Amino acid sequence: MSYNPRWNKSTLIFGGAAAWALLLVGCVMADRTVMAPPAIAGATYAGTKKCEQCHEDLTAHFDGATHSNLALKDAKAGDITCESCHGPGSLHVKAGGGKGTIVNPGKSPEACFACHLDKRGEFSLPNAHPVLSGQVTCNDCHDPHKGKVIKRTGAELETPNETCTKCHTAQKGPFLFKHQAMVEGCTICHNPHGTVNQKMLVARDANLCLRCHLQHPEAVVVSGVPGTIGDGKIVAGNEDHRTRLQNGTCWVAGCHEDVHGSNASKAMRY
Repeated sequence: MSYNPRWNKSTLIFGGAAAWALLLVGCVMADRTVMAPPAIAGATYAGTKKCEQCHEDLTAHFDGATHSNLALKDAKAGDITCESCHGPGSLHVKAGGGKGTIVNPGKSPEACFACHLDKRGEFSLPNAHPVLSGQVTCNDCHDPHKGKVIKRTGAELETPNETCTKCHTAQKGPFLFKHQAMVEGCTICHNPHGTVNQKMLVARDANLCLRCHLQHPEAVVVSGVPGTIGDGKIVAGNEDHRTRLQNGTCWVAGCHEDVHGSNASKAMRY
C-alpha cells in the first residue's frame, strides 16, 4: 500500500511559513565577515599591546570609546582592535614608526568608509563638507579614540556645537537673542555629512522652520474670533504667514536673516 500525501491550502501555508522561518534563522546564525581591516603589503598583525607602547596618549582612554566595541581578534597577535582601522602594524613597529607603514585615517577617509559606507554616499551629495576632495578630514570633527567620537564633548564639558563653531566662528555668538535651535544643536537643522539642500539643511525652504515653529490656527485671533483647523492659516509666532511664505524662505526676503542669533532683533530679522 502506498501513501499519497494530500496537499491542501493549509499545508502549503504552514509549510511555506516553516521554510521561511528556517531560512531567516540560517541568515541570523550565519558566521560571516562584517568588515575587513585595511591591508598593508607585507605586513602582519602586531597586536594592540605593541601599539600601546608608543601611543599611550591615544590608547589610555580608548576602553571608554564606542570604537573599542570593534574588539577584533587574531589567532596569533590576539587583540588587534587598533589595526582594524590602521591596518596590520608589523612593518610600522619594525621601522619604529614612520609614514607609509600604517594606515592614517586622518589623511584619507577610506579607512572610515570601510564601515561607514553610508557617509561616503552623503559626502557625494550636492551640498557636503569637502571630505572626498581632501579639504576636510573625518578627524577634523571626530576623535575615534575617545567617548562617543564627537570632538570637544564628554569630559571636556562642551557641546557638539563647539565642534562646528571651531570653523564656523560667525555662527558661534554670543548673541543677545539666541535661536533656540542653537541650544539644541547644529544638527537639528544641518546634516554635516551632506544633503541635497543648500547649506546642508535637513529640509528645504520653510518646511525646515515649520517643524518647530508651526502653531495651532487658534493662535491667531481676527476680530475676536480665533482661527480653526482647516481655515488655511500657516501660523508661526502668533501670526499668519501664508502671504509671507510666498516671497521665499524664512531666512530671505527681509525676514529672519540672522537665523543663528541676533544682537539687535528678537525676531532675528537682522
